[in-house]
Amino acid sequence: MEEPNSPRPGRPPSPVHAGHLEQPLPSVEDDCSPPRTRADAGIWLAIAVVGFLFGQVLSTALLYVGAAATGNLSTVAHLALRSVPPAWVVVCGLVGLWIGFSGAAVVASLARGTGSVRRDMRLEVRPWDVVVGAAVGLAFQLLLLPLLYLPLEQLIPHLSKRLSQPAKHLTGGFPGTDLTVIAVLTVVVVPVIEEMFFRGLVLRGFLRVFSGAGRLLGPALACGATGVVFGLAHFELLELLGLAAFGVVLSWMAYKFRRLGPCIFAHGAFNLVAILVVAYPTGVVHLGRF
Repeated sequence: MEEPNSPRPGRPPSPVHAGHLEQPLPSVEDDCSPPRTRADAGIWLAIAVVGFLFGQVLSTALLYVGAAATGNLSTVAHLALRSVPPAWVVVCGLVGLWIGFSGAAVVASLARGTGSVRRDMRLEVRPWDVVVGAAVGLAFQLLLLPLLYLPLEQLIPHLSKRLSQPAKHLTGGFPGTDLTVIAVLTVVVVPVIEEMFFRGLVLRGFLRVFSGAGRLLGPALACGATGVVFGLAHFELLELLGLAAFGVVLSWMAYKFRRLGPCIFAHGAFNLVAILVVAYPTGVVHLGRF
């Protein structure tokens, strides 16, 4: 006769009762969630590349559509390169990327997953994720990021100003209504979409690819690779160090907690600080745009 709490054959162990610590993390080899094989992981990562490229192309196409709709078709290239572009330029770029990122997650789930994006990408949020995630995002933005760039202060003139340019490009110079819309998109929507793509699709692909490296080295390599990809994907050379470091932190959180909730709130809190400092400058803060 089976014991009351023993798992049934062919089914995963029962969740831990409320109030108890979570079960120890299984190794990647023991984790049967998608992608289940290295071949599947390769397909996931290939889909991620296609989704990223598709998002870039779609962003450009939407930019020209927006330029035509606003009568700026002849100056669209100039507007896009301005340090503070019009709000519609920013929105077109974001929407194009979101469609590419979200589409890649959906295609990967349907092609080599369970068909449930929420389950395959670990899109789960628990109440205390707000506290944990916000604490990590604020600590990284306000404490760790300045320390990370401290050795470069004497080597790169006007470092803080140059680091703040991407955030100003995204949120600066807009009137109240436009800034509010961009702020909501950046703090609420961007973290969900990007975490689903980078810490869901890409990280889980790398975890399976490096699954043969061992219980500690495999996840470390996967988190490191995801962080580097996250940094490179933003096309910001000076910010690459901070972007990659934050990407590694978010990736490790996703692996440790086995869900994206803490990462989403950490990402959102980080972006919120960047927006507030741009909108209400009160001091020198190293800003990141994630």
